[in-house]
This record gives sequence, C-alpha cells and structure tokens, in this order.
Amino acid sequence: MDISLVIPLYNEDESLPELHNWIVKVMTDNNFSYEIVFVDDGSTDNSWKVIKELQSKDSNIKAIRFRRNYGKSAGLNVGFEAAQGDFVITMDADLQDSPEEIPEMVKMIKENNLNLVSGWKQKRHDPLTKTIPTKLYNWATRRMSGIELHDFNCGLKAYKKDVIKSIEIYGEMHRYIPVIAKRAGFGKIGEKVVAHQARKYGVTKFGLERFINGFLDLLTISFISKFGKRPMHFFGTLGTLTFILGVGLFTYVGGVKIHALINKLEDAKNIADQSVFYIALVFVILGTQMFLAGFLGEMISRNSPNRNNYQIKERI
Repeated sequence: MDISLVIPLYNEDESLPELHNWIVKVMTDNNFSYEIVFVDDGSTDNSWKVIKELQSKDSNIKAIRFRRNYGKSAGLNVGFEAAQGDFVITMDADLQDSPEEIPEMVKMIKENNLNLVSGWKQKRHDPLTKTIPTKLYNWATRRMSGIELHDFNCGLKAYKKDVIKSIEIYGEMHRYIPVIAKRAGFGKIGEKVVAHQARKYGVTKFGLERFINGFLDLLTISFISKFGKRPMHFFGTLGTLTFILGVGLFTYVGGVKIHALINKLEDAKNIADQSVFYIALVFVILGTQMFLAGFLGEMISRNSPNRNNYQIKERI
C-alpha cells in the first residue's frame, strides 16, 4: 500500500463527506493505493455515524472511536499503530488542510530521501490572536530544537512508515513530532509551503491555553531529549555548583569573622546576623536537594524497562 492517511477528529460531522470525496479524488488521480484511518476522539455529534456511512461505501476506510475525548496526540498515536502504508499522511478533518498537497510531499520524501515533510501555512486564514502567538511559539521551538521549520504545529505532514512506527506520541506532544522524530534518529526533515483553507464548518477546538501548554511541553521534551537517560548530568551538575557556591559564601562569612576576631575589630557582626549567611544556607540546601533529585532520577532511569531501548537502523 502506498499511502495511509491518519485523520484524528472531534465533532466534524459536516466536514467528513466533503473531505472524503476530496481525498478519494486526489488518490485516484495520482494512482495511489491508500487507506484512510479516521480516529474519532470521543465526538458528541454525528461524526461516528457519518464515518460508518462512508465506510459502508468505501472499503479503504478504517475507523477507531474513543470512549471519550483524549486529545489529538492520542488520536495520532493509535492512528500510527493502525497505519500500514509506505508513507503516512496526517491531516486535520476540518477541511483547512488540502489533500492536493499530498503528491508533492510524498515526491519530496522520495527524491530527497527525507524522513518527514512538514507543511508550512505561510498564508493563514486566522485572526491575529492566533497568528501572533503561533509565530512566537514557532520561533521558540526553532531556537530550542535546532530544527529550522516555520510551522511545527501544521497538521499536514508526510512521513516514511519507519518514522511513525518508531516514535510514541503522548500528552499533547503532537506539536513536536519533528522534534521527537529527530530525537529518535530521523533528522532528515523537509518543509513545504501548503495552502491553508478558511474553516468552512463548525468552530475551532483549540483555545489560547494551547500556547501555554505548548511551551511547557517544549520544555519537557527538550529536557527529556537531552537528559532523559542521564538525569544526574543535569541535576547533579546544578546541585554541585549550587552547593559549592553556598560553601564558598560560608567560607567568606567565616573568614571575615575570624579576621575581625584576630584583629579585635569592634564593629564585627555575628555570623548569624548577616544576610549572606542565610543566602549561603539556602544555596547549600538547594544544592543538596538537586543532587538528591538527580540521584533518584538516575535510579528510576536505570530501573526503567526502556533504559536500553535504542533505535536500530539496520543489521547486516
């Protein structure tokens, strides 16, 4: 099979028939063998009924339905597990992603030996309250990940099958699939400018809180990527430096006091009366706690069943 389309959705019953027809036309015109994997993320409208009606007419449709709403990452993860095509396409179900971009994205992967191609909605049909935070979010992600993409959160992406079978998407990490793929050893990442359609039916399912959650998720995945298997290198280093700084301040305060006593200076203050003493005490305590956090993290990491789970590209 050439292509698997993985489409997570939530309350998109009006869009689904039109989206299905659009996909079928593109696949047929380009002679692709394909499957469509719809993942209903606990919709409360008639989305599942519409999917069943479409499936009764098209044997290329697979469908998965969650008991409740789990989020886009969960939908993509189970969709990736079900996908069987050599190339996997992800797209949103709201008709804002164009299936007509798929042939060129697959071509880019083949010709340039890329692992994935991410869409870039260069011209967006969104309000400023959405586009400005998106630009800031993408800038921060580029800086922290080292991946030069303009639109990390674009739902339209194309992957080699090996990529989606080698990664796990959880929480709200769907925004960072390129980062997760790079961490797994799939660093050949391309980008294609894609058309962004204005929403035709319904309303957006995402609010401004996604930008806050997105930033927190970025910090999480950046930390896990660098220190997930060696937490002591992070916490231990910070803890040791902080502890040494605290001891240094203690030494300074004690040295000043001893100097005052030796020279019988009358204006010498008691060590406990100086604010520097308490600052030094805080540094020593923080340093000890961070070191212990690193030690505990190392113990957990070494006892994890995935501690030696490495991505093997090939064997000969």
